[in-house]
Amino acid sequence: MRSITKASTPSDRSDSAPDAVIIGAGHNGLVAANLLSDAGWDVVVCEATPNVGGAVQSAEVTAPGYLTDLFSAFYPLSIASPVLRSLELDRHGLRWSHSPSVLAHVFPDDRCAVLSRDLDRTVASVEQFGAGDGTSWRRLAEEWETLREPLIAALFAPLPAVRPATRLLSILGAAGALRMARRAVLPVRRLGEELFDGPGAPILLAGSALHADLPPEGAGSAIYGWLLAMLGQSYGFPVPVGGAGKLTESLATRLRYHGGTIRVSSPVESIHIEDGRAVGVRLADGERLGARRAVIADVTAPALYRDLVGERHLPASFVRDLDNFQWDTPTLKVNWALSGKLAWTATEARQAGTVHLGVDLDGLTRYAADLATRQIPTAPFLLLGQMTTADETRSPQGTESGWAYTHLPVGVEFTDSVVAEHVRRVEATIERHAPGFGDLVVGRFVQSPGRLQQQNPSLVDGAVNGGTAQLHQQLVFRPVPGLGGAATPIDRLFLGGSSAHPGGGVHGGPGSNAARAALARDGILGVGRRRATQLLLNLIYPAGPGSRTGAEQPSR
Repeated sequence: MRSITKASTPSDRSDSAPDAVIIGAGHNGLVAANLLSDAGWDVVVCEATPNVGGAVQSAEVTAPGYLTDLFSAFYPLSIASPVLRSLELDRHGLRWSHSPSVLAHVFPDDRCAVLSRDLDRTVASVEQFGAGDGTSWRRLAEEWETLREPLIAALFAPLPAVRPATRLLSILGAAGALRMARRAVLPVRRLGEELFDGPGAPILLAGSALHADLPPEGAGSAIYGWLLAMLGQSYGFPVPVGGAGKLTESLATRLRYHGGTIRVSSPVESIHIEDGRAVGVRLADGERLGARRAVIADVTAPALYRDLVGERHLPASFVRDLDNFQWDTPTLKVNWALSGKLAWTATEARQAGTVHLGVDLDGLTRYAADLATRQIPTAPFLLLGQMTTADETRSPQGTESGWAYTHLPVGVEFTDSVVAEHVRRVEATIERHAPGFGDLVVGRFVQSPGRLQQQNPSLVDGAVNGGTAQLHQQLVFRPVPGLGGAATPIDRLFLGGSSAHPGGGVHGGPGSNAARAALARDGILGVGRRRATQLLLNLIYPAGPGSRTGAEQPSR
């Protein structure tokens, strides 16, 4: 085990040419750094902001003693992720906590469907909405359990995920695999219609799909809704004890313990490219930092290619594909310090860490249609977090640290008055289902799309998923049509942020895949791998008139 790297000044710094430079200290960047450090590489992480964590941070912003998760909050993908589990973060301070119930969806008429880690409770809840729906849910959960391990492995593995896919095929058989492939492209509304008679179970699936920007009628929304609901059934929606930031703090602590270096307030201005190869970075203060083996970027795809690399280093066809990169919809998040617990009239919601409310399934469709047609929804779908219910450390006893977020359409100017009006709409929706809510508010902190980007530059216009999760920008189409891997048209440069496969969510998949690609590139077969990769990339992004690839571009 290597010794901990001590802090140093620019004049005596020993990291001027580490093995790898990681751009960004979000959770993906820290995962990549840890994996490379475990392999014996010298690693330096450069973070533009004063804090590590990216979209996994917490702070007291509403009132003293009330801890708020500033961006992401509940982590079913984290606790299920084989990547994060392999890092044994519990040895570095991470502990998990659960609310009594995982998820409650409150209908406009105050009926409530509940997802619980106790399968019998979930079954009983959905059975109230439709005779036989409990049996159907149990069958769905049993099917999930048979597929869970290889399916999760396939989700987070680099493409093509041959080994886990083979295991899945052996379990499903040819006929089962065909039916699962159909489910993978099915809209979540249709899945609910096929499996259930009442509205309870379908709304749990559809609301889960809306955790990404997947509308009820969108192709591929069924598989995401099913996946997230089943993760909740098996693992719950856990939260780190002491705030979301404890997750990334544990990653940073682990990295430093194994000798890695993290430099905060060190924005990278550009990537240094020589003969088509990434050889280091240039910081905003003019310092050059070499990289002997790899540069991994935990930033968005547009930021990497347009800002840090520059279009002149890229094939013209690649740049044209990048023009079609689609962001997910902007987010408005409102955080509250509450002097007491929410008095939900749907009492089942009182024990849920996550509460969905504002709409039924048809309302979800209208909400999604408003976003698609660039209209601000008058009946928004809200995703609300009762954080002290999930983790008692978040606020004083008997109180609640809460938040809610909703999405807004792309292309709208979010003036102060527009934001204020929508905040009123959000709070009125909660007040209808939890009378007296407004009287409990002792502090409020509003994160508009612009403020979210100001706090975290990767959340462009409040897009929290690193780009849409819709089917046309997943797998080999993420972030542009290509190989679906971390490799880029620039040798030894790897995309390790949520714009890369497997996409958004706090699971470490993109960071892990980038680290694995860097290790493979540096291995015995690395030259052959790169040649094969470059051949395929040349087929996908042919050099046309006026196009210059990185290999053709002289160094900067």
